[in-house]
Amino acid sequence: MDFRFQAMAARAASRQLATLTRDAKDDALRAMADSLASTGEQLLEANEADVSAAREAGTPEGVIDRLRLDAARIAAMAQGLRDVASLPDPVGDLVRGWRLGNGVEVRQVRVPFGVVGIIYENRPNVTADAAGLCLKSGNAALLRGSRSAIESNRVCVAALRAGLKAAGIDAHAVSLVEGGREVTGEMMAARGLVDVLIPRGGAGLITAVVEGAKVPVIETGTGNCHLYVDASADVGKAMAVLLNAKTQRPSVCNAIETLLVHREIAGALLPQALDALREAGVTVHGTPEVQVFGDDVMPAGADEFDSEYLSLDLAVKVVASLDEAIEHIRQHSTGHSETIIAESRASADRFVAEIDAAAVLVNTSSRFVDGGEFGFGAEIGISTQKLHARGPMGLPELTSTKYIINGDGQVRR
Repeated sequence: MDFRFQAMAARAASRQLATLTRDAKDDALRAMADSLASTGEQLLEANEADVSAAREAGTPEGVIDRLRLDAARIAAMAQGLRDVASLPDPVGDLVRGWRLGNGVEVRQVRVPFGVVGIIYENRPNVTADAAGLCLKSGNAALLRGSRSAIESNRVCVAALRAGLKAAGIDAHAVSLVEGGREVTGEMMAARGLVDVLIPRGGAGLITAVVEGAKVPVIETGTGNCHLYVDASADVGKAMAVLLNAKTQRPSVCNAIETLLVHREIAGALLPQALDALREAGVTVHGTPEVQVFGDDVMPAGADEFDSEYLSLDLAVKVVASLDEAIEHIRQHSTGHSETIIAESRASADRFVAEIDAAAVLVNTSSRFVDGGEFGFGAEIGISTQKLHARGPMGLPELTSTKYIINGDGQVRR
C-alpha cells in the first residue's frame, strides 16, 4: 500500500480517535485483545517462519530471543492491551490552570499528538504495545517493523484491525508500513502527515532516524547500563541484583552490561560473583584486577566498556572509589539506567545526585526500568533524551498539550 495513502488515512482516523470517550477506547482495546488472542495459533506459525528465516540468515541468538513468540508471550500481549484499557485516559487531563486578574480562565490540558510513527526492530510484541498505547492516548499508529518480523507483524496487525472494526473504530487507526528503505525515508520526511516519530531498536536504527528525520523524533536510547557495588554494599543484595540484572533476560536494554566493584569489597564479592556468573553461562570480560579472581575471565578490550552486549557477556572493572565509579559511568553511559548497591546513605545520595540517566536505582535491579513494571500497562519505549519525555514512556508521554482560554468578552488593553 502506498505510504502517503496510509498516512492520510491515519490522519483521518486520528480525528475520530481524538473525540472518542474513554469507554469507547477501552471497549476497542478489549476487542483488540480478544482478536489477538483468538489468532494465537496463526501468529505462532507466522512467528516460526520469521524465526527460521532469521536463523538461516545467521542472526545472533540474543536478537532471535527478541523476535520469538510463544503462547505465554502472545497471552501477555493480549493482557497488555487489557491492562492499558484499565488505565486512566490522559486525554483532557488538566496539567495546570489559573484565572487572570481580569477574570479570563486559562487551562493547559493534554491532547493527542495525532499520528505517531514507530520504527522498530525484531520484537513483534512491540506491535501490540504500541498500537494499544497510541489508541488509548488518542493517536493513530503507523507501525514500521523490521523485515525480520514481517510475517508476525502482518498477522498481529490484521488481528488488531479486526478488533477495531468490531468496536466500530476506523481500522486505519493502526497500520503496518511495509516496503523497502525508501518507505522508511518517506516516513521520516512526512511532515504534516506524521506528527512524531519514535525509533525503538539498536544504536544504528536510532542514529539513522535521529539524524535523517524531518519529522520530530522522541529518541529512545540504547542501554549500556552499569551496576556499581560500593564498599558499603551488602554482598547478598549485590549478588541477587547482579544475577537478576544480567541474566534474567540479557537481550533487553535494561539488562546491565558493566559491573563496577569497589576495591575494598572486591575480595568478598568477586569470587562468588564469578562462580555464579559462570554457572549462569555468563562470559566475563575483566580488567587485570578482576582476572586475578578467575582463570576464565576474558581480558577486557579497549572498547569493552562501550559495548551493549545484549547477550550473556559482562564487562567487569575494579574501581578505587565512588568518584572513580561515577567518572567511569559518565564516560561510558548511554543515559539509560544506572544502579548502585550501597548501605551508606551518603554514597547512595551522591550517586543519585551525580549520575545523569533516565533512571537511577539504589539497591534494586535495573530490570524494573520498564513501563509495565512502573504500572504504565506497557511502554512505547524508554526515552534517554531530555526534552518532552525521559524514561519509560507510557500514556501521558504520548500526548502534547494545548491551552484553552475562556472569557466573558474581555479584551486586552
